[in-house]
Amino acid sequence: MRPEFARRSAALAVALAALGLTGCGGGISVGIGCCDGFDDPPNVSLAANVSAAHPGDAIRLVAAASDDFGVDFVAFYRLESDGSATRLGSDGVAPFQWDAVMPSTAVASVQFFARAVDGAGQASDSALVSVTLLP
Repeated sequence: MRPEFARRSAALAVALAALGLTGCGGGISVGIGCCDGFDDPPNVSLAANVSAAHPGDAIRLVAAASDDFGVDFVAFYRLESDGSATRLGSDGVAPFQWDAVMPSTAVASVQFFARAVDGAGQASDSALVSVTLLP
């Protein structure tokens, strides 16, 4: 068999196999990983059940999180006046929520955010949610 004929025959066999697989819902994929080869970081948003609370009051934080391959957990944080963040806890099951206690500080409001983490360890933070601290 001539080399050119063998090469064309092999290419035709691969093309026919791919065509046959597409008819039954299968196909040929080249590459590593799933789908398009990219894993996007999760998306997350946060809401509080109240807009104002007294020191010591419990408030409920609820996060909506999604990811192209699934969210492993959502962690909830309180932003401190010095810019650091205190992890309050986490929830691994939707609906992602956490009951936080309002601190007894002299600031006018308390800010919270949520961090969603996917199976690849990618994380995204929500926008800040402010709760006014009542006297």
